[in-house]
Amino acid sequence: MAGSDENNPGVIGPSHLHGNLRAGGVGKLVAVEGQNRRTLGTVNRDVIGAPPFPCAVKKRTLSERNEASNKIPSTHVHRPITRKFAAEMANKQQIKPQVMKKSVLPVPVPVPNEPDDCTIIDLDDPKASNESDVPMFEQHVEAMLEEIDRMDEVEMEDIDDEPLQDIDNGDKNNPLAVVEYIDDLYKFYRKAECTGCAPPNYMAQQHDINEKMRAILIDWLIEVHYKFELMEETLYLTVNIIDRFLSAHQVVRKKLQLVGVTAMLIACKYEEVSVPVVEDLILISDRAYNRKELLDMERLMINTLQFNLSFPTPYVFMRRFLKAAQSNRKLELLSFFMIELCLVEHEMLKFPPSLLAAAAIFTAQCTIGGLKHWSKTSEWYTNYSEEQLMDCSRMMVIFHQKAATGKLTGVYRKYCTSKYGYAAKTDPATFLLETKS
Repeated sequence: MAGSDENNPGVIGPSHLHGNLRAGGVGKLVAVEGQNRRTLGTVNRDVIGAPPFPCAVKKRTLSERNEASNKIPSTHVHRPITRKFAAEMANKQQIKPQVMKKSVLPVPVPVPNEPDDCTIIDLDDPKASNESDVPMFEQHVEAMLEEIDRMDEVEMEDIDDEPLQDIDNGDKNNPLAVVEYIDDLYKFYRKAECTGCAPPNYMAQQHDINEKMRAILIDWLIEVHYKFELMEETLYLTVNIIDRFLSAHQVVRKKLQLVGVTAMLIACKYEEVSVPVVEDLILISDRAYNRKELLDMERLMINTLQFNLSFPTPYVFMRRFLKAAQSNRKLELLSFFMIELCLVEHEMLKFPPSLLAAAAIFTAQCTIGGLKHWSKTSEWYTNYSEEQLMDCSRMMVIFHQKAATGKLTGVYRKYCTSKYGYAAKTDPATFLLETKS
């Protein structure tokens, strides 16, 4: 490249710079006769008079700067534009301070001891800058700040956007997970859950029983279910059968316990592998009924329900929603504690099973974390937003507060055991009651 400069006098190559460096000059640029470029002094005068160029400093090539920095000891240090440096420059130039969020590329400061014909603007010297340089510096800094702000806004948007996770991605090789049509199954469950629920006000049609009697029966059946070590699905189906039968048939008070025991027998035949024998159920009822009465009630209930037992209960949705919430053992046990508290309460029949399951998980997450948390993944798979769950969730918190009081403490005592992780001893999320709109 040095030889090419001698043939082309209109080009200032690195050889000219090197020659001056060897001669003792420090960064001096020699103007060659006949070249088309103007000298740096002429450029500076043009800038002061009527600036046609954006900068008064002649930039050197990257190779020239590297060679110059290697050969010439410089006492000036390149200073990056940081928050502190921008504030200092703003004070010196009387520019409105700007807040820098990031450090950018360093601004090169020229080497000292330049000759008079090459005017250099030193940013650290307030005397070297005049009023004509202020608009250029201000425009340059503000442009950089605006660009950094735009980059930070994009980055913050990327952080705030919570990714929607595919909860079935890890089960594609599991044939029991039926990933191919699991979404279609739950779409069907959402349509069928309303037809499989009892009317919330059905107790008004009963003349000899009331809501309190129903609560006593369900609380007792939860203890029976626990002693027999039955599957979780059996308990939810038992309660569903009881409510649907009572909504369609009049029952006297002395037969209510028989209805509960028979409903558990039917649910066991539907869900369990090993079904309890009739004599065990009679014994657990303190022999209040005989075998014939129990079998006759079974026949009556099956015919009243027209053998329709395949309705989605809250348990069906609990398993799916817990998977969407990426639950651990603690969250799972606390969620089931919340939902079983609702089984006892007659007023919770106004909520569909899917909403009960979602609200139980939401309440359990708030109880464990101490703050409201409902991910976009949970909202996507449950089809319920946080606002839609708040009414049901507040009621669950109230049930949690009074779970250890009164006579109906079957659920509380069940979840105070080590088998269920002492979930009932968790402090209720009372802060949800304080956020009523």
